[in-house]
Amino acid sequence: MNMKVILTAKETGDRFSEKEPVSFSDGRASTHIQLDPERRYQEMLGFGGAFTEAAAHSLSLISPEKREEIIHRYFDPAEGLGYRFGRTHINSCDFSLGNYTYVEDGDASLKSFSIDREKKLVIPLIQEAMEVAGEELSILASPWSPPAWMKTNGEMNNGGKLLPQFESVWADYYSKYIEAMEEEGIPIWGLTIQNEPEAKQVWDSCLYTGEEERDFIKNHLGPSLEKHGHGDVKVIIWDHNRDVIHERSKAVLSDPEAAKYVWGTGVHWYVSEEFENLSKVHHDFPDKHLIFTEGCIEGGVRPGAWDTGERYGRNIIGDLNNYLEVWIDWNIVLNEEGGPNHVGNYCDAPIIVDTLNNDVRYNSSYYYIGHFSKYIKVGARRIGCQISNDAVSATSFENPDGEIVVIVMNVNDREEEISLSCGEGIFTTTLPLHSIATFMIR
Repeated sequence: MNMKVILTAKETGDRFSEKEPVSFSDGRASTHIQLDPERRYQEMLGFGGAFTEAAAHSLSLISPEKREEIIHRYFDPAEGLGYRFGRTHINSCDFSLGNYTYVEDGDASLKSFSIDREKKLVIPLIQEAMEVAGEELSILASPWSPPAWMKTNGEMNNGGKLLPQFESVWADYYSKYIEAMEEEGIPIWGLTIQNEPEAKQVWDSCLYTGEEERDFIKNHLGPSLEKHGHGDVKVIIWDHNRDVIHERSKAVLSDPEAAKYVWGTGVHWYVSEEFENLSKVHHDFPDKHLIFTEGCIEGGVRPGAWDTGERYGRNIIGDLNNYLEVWIDWNIVLNEEGGPNHVGNYCDAPIIVDTLNNDVRYNSSYYYIGHFSKYIKVGARRIGCQISNDAVSATSFENPDGEIVVIVMNVNDREEEISLSCGEGIFTTTLPLHSIATFMIR
């Protein structure tokens, strides 16, 4: 048995650096991690990021060489982060260049439906990513708002609700989108009902109660998808924060007629880090799945920040240890402002491109995500992982080939000596301050 070590640390130049292999030790450190491959939990389906119009536009403004570099750094299965999932928006979102839909105003027949807007920027980016990945990506599509004329407030922004007379039309709109994307060689893996259905945002938004979401799925979206031959597309509810994920899931999944159409529940990281709420959903509805659909650093770019990467690490570990199966980041790329964003809701991203100087910056978050996505393979199964104290946080998986992968994060201002045991072997090593390490045991 031997252990390979990959390290990223704030105070050193280590970024996915392979360190000297760790050998057996006779004793345990005060911080000990006990692995139990016999205790098996959820299967990991993969990691990914979002193909927004903002990301695609930013990548269109830099050199082809830099653009290709970034796509490879995310989607190359060997040299990149190994992303296998992507998220994109149905109609516009805040990270679009403006509000837009796919139909002419008032066209309830949907005869004018066209995704020509997406063919300019978003679709070519997804196609390039799929080519680099060497396989189809699993694309999750989410609406931020129906067209303004379908809503109670008559606009795409500032909340509002879907008018009852357009529920069936809006349900058919999803199928139109699926078919249009498939014509471009992009199968849609899954749909969420509505991005952040409990948030009245100044950008594209639409409000649903849990009961309204339940009834829309049961009476309109589920039947429409089946009618149009898209019953295999995964339907995901909630697509919002952890604070009330349990209550919102129960509102839909307690109804068998709605639940039969639903694959699982989507979660964002804003407002709450109550990771245990995911386990509550899992234990109540063990046949359904959990997927992280969005998280980003709010408030614009944070050059050189390290706590941003640690926020990613903390959230990924917390979610994975509570039955999450898919983890999808928000914008894969943003520009030097943290946009473009049509209402000025600037954020950070793992990769920032300076479109004025054709420069690329990889943030700490890029490396922290990679410590999971590069090494936890599709089909990996989470295994038992018990830590003797809270000096570090960790999660562990067994890959399909039998390799054990353990990701350990130290957020302290001091180095931490840790030991790991798996079976009869004990390994001891030291984690630098503010670091994350991936250990691979064979």
